[in-house]
Amino acid sequence: MSEDVPRIDPSRSALVVMDYQPAIVARVPGCDDLLARMRDTIALARGHGMTIGYVRVAFDDADYAAVPETNKSFSVLAGGRQMHADAPETAVHEAVAPEPGDIVVRKTRVGGFSTTDLDRQLRDRGVDTLILAGISTSGVVLSTVRDAADHDYRLYVLEDGCADTDPEVHRVLTQKIFPRQAYVVSIAELPGLLA
Repeated sequence: MSEDVPRIDPSRSALVVMDYQPAIVARVPGCDDLLARMRDTIALARGHGMTIGYVRVAFDDADYAAVPETNKSFSVLAGGRQMHADAPETAVHEAVAPEPGDIVVRKTRVGGFSTTDLDRQLRDRGVDTLILAGISTSGVVLSTVRDAADHDYRLYVLEDGCADTDPEVHRVLTQKIFPRQAYVVSIAELPGLLA
């Protein structure tokens, strides 16, 4: 870890776990190891009194109807009525499940902010720093990094708390793109930043 990575104040920070849902986790090679790492990371964050937030993608009937065919990826989901909000595969994965008091938002687009009240819920808790983990790196993580930076959060991305079906895309994003707006760190480095 570079010495210029600022320490994290847990009282003003949130660990945001994005799209860790059975339907999405199953697409990632090594998903059992990823889930185990995130379970431990969530426990670490809880132990420091940090806010824990979850973002999940899922649709109800009105959401399907509201997706225009101009939306290349989501029109396919809506047309096939995939990822329904009541389906078990769209719940947060049981290995990293929310606890009472956690923030949980349901989105209908890629980023964690665009169709949710995540920003308001974080601000209401005094959060100005986000630690992001998600599947996929090129989807929810990329969109949320960009949007969160525009919302003026201090950002950390857990490189090994994110995954993508394309390892090269994950590498380029975490090593070349995200460092422009976020501190990219490993899960192993997190305890030292919270000390």
